[in-house]
Amino acid sequence: MSIIEAIILGLLQGLSEFIPISSTAHLTIAGMMMGLIDPNHPEQWTSFIAVIQLGTLAAVFIYFSKEIKEIPRDYILENFSGKRKKFKEQSLNSRMGWYIILGSVPIVVIGLAMKKIIEGGFTKDPLVIASSLIGLAIILFIAERVAKFNKDMTKIRMKDSLLIGLSQCLALIPGSSRSGTTITAGLFLGFDRETAARFSFLLSIPAIFGSGLYAFYKSLDYITQDSMITLAVATVVSGISGYYAIAFLIKFLKTRSTMLFIVYRIVLGILIFVLVLGKFI
Repeated sequence: MSIIEAIILGLLQGLSEFIPISSTAHLTIAGMMMGLIDPNHPEQWTSFIAVIQLGTLAAVFIYFSKEIKEIPRDYILENFSGKRKKFKEQSLNSRMGWYIILGSVPIVVIGLAMKKIIEGGFTKDPLVIASSLIGLAIILFIAERVAKFNKDMTKIRMKDSLLIGLSQCLALIPGSSRSGTTITAGLFLGFDRETAARFSFLLSIPAIFGSGLYAFYKSLDYITQDSMITLAVATVVSGISGYYAIAFLIKFLKTRSTMLFIVYRIVLGILIFVLVLGKFI
């Protein structure tokens, strides 16, 4: 992999991780077209994607630095100190800590259970990716039509966090998108678009952190000095582009719907089908 290819992949990762258009779809299709995916060792590509996600994790930490400092502080203070409070009496930050923990349980359990499938060829299949892109676009379209948009961050409850956490597991299907599945679930539950996106990003922290560190550990056996450089470049670029993607989407969803991304997903899905049938991928 060249430095230019690493920059391109980093940009794709950062821009598509938080915008609901699927980073896995964009990276995998780009990797296929660049001839970077070894069909005999697909787990190496899975590890590459997971590791450069650490760059986008850094973007979340920077953008939500205030929340990331206050949520753990208030959670620990109000649950594990002499000032412990009943759940109903806890601050929003403390309750948010519980919501993020509960919402992260499904992806940990299902992710570990489906480890071999995730690392295998299924998640690199362009037909699966194309079908998932179009399928979630249709579901997101339905969510936009039935959503009430009358709940903000203060209205999140345990049931909501668990359901959104379960929806995050659908992101294990390539092409679905972590932000896409969780934002869609948030809309179905009645949250406004900005709240759905904010909670989606906060909920992504444990999943990205865990999968990224695990993938980095697993990839140590076949990371060379040269590949470490390109991996570092892709990770840094994904972090920078990811930060701006978060800022863009939060601002965008304050006044606009997700229709732009729905149309994009459908068009991209159809294009991938055409490329596969034409044997260009």
